[in-house]
Amino acid sequence: MMERDIKLCAQGLARDYAGRRVVDGIDIELAAGEVLGMLGPNGAGKSTTLRMLAGTLAPSAGRVSLNGHDLAEDARTAKQGLGYLPERPPLYPELTVDEYLSFCAAVHGVPRADRRRAIDAARADCGLEDTGRRPIGHLSKGFQQRVGIAQAIVHRPDVLILDEPTAGLDPNQLRGVRALVARLAARHSVILSSHMLSEIQAVATRVLIVHQGRVVYDAALARHGDGDTVELLLGASPAREALLAITGVVDATALGSGRWRLAVAPGHDVRATLVDTAVARGWQLLELTRRAPSLEERFAALTSGSERHAPEAAA
Repeated sequence: MMERDIKLCAQGLARDYAGRRVVDGIDIELAAGEVLGMLGPNGAGKSTTLRMLAGTLAPSAGRVSLNGHDLAEDARTAKQGLGYLPERPPLYPELTVDEYLSFCAAVHGVPRADRRRAIDAARADCGLEDTGRRPIGHLSKGFQQRVGIAQAIVHRPDVLILDEPTAGLDPNQLRGVRALVARLAARHSVILSSHMLSEIQAVATRVLIVHQGRVVYDAALARHGDGDTVELLLGASPAREALLAITGVVDATALGSGRWRLAVAPGHDVRATLVDTAVARGWQLLELTRRAPSLEERFAALTSGSERHAPEAAA
């Protein structure tokens, strides 16, 4: 089995504010070509975590490396491979788009001879071809957000960190930026935070849910066999204990009229066993349906209440 090409690695990240730990031991790996969607309720620690990953906030504990370079010990080299869009884009409204991107390219160390080409490529990727001479302050919020993304990619980094890139956009602007992120994902490894589950599902290949400063879920999207539910319609309904005795079934709820809902342990597919057992015991199996929980259901289950959750991970 080939090892993954890890572009970003964070180990044991923690951050304290006024004596209170707001990020508590977060571990993250981002492989080449991955789009990692970070979800969490307000105050979960998403933006704090992203700021530590981007090197704009020092962690109270833990370490971050980019392309094998430690962000604390070799920040200049590490940040050459990083592009960052904070929640509030760092724009100068009085500058034109080209003036601003030229400044950003210089800050990122793009050689003077290559800057024109780098600026044109970033504008083209972000749909800003006709805005080079326009002051940023005269652009719509959606186009300003595109300029913010353009500054993050002008030096062609391996890793992009985008904190709420569609915040405050109208539906048309949102669709445009979402499509842009999807295009960028073909050339960059991306970490994307959002409050919108639909946005994460549209562009991410993997989702990470943060709650109370900890990772409570980390898995690829569109996976099956990870805590599914199975619904049955039986002509001869068995005792609940008989269903619970089936390996992988962790709960059984009678819905009435011969219908049952079974909760299945992560990593188990109990359908074949259910069919064999129903035939052997004469339960008259009439229907069997498996339903994987939606991301919305997972999010609600993992972030409701105040209790700490142990992290769920990909099997």
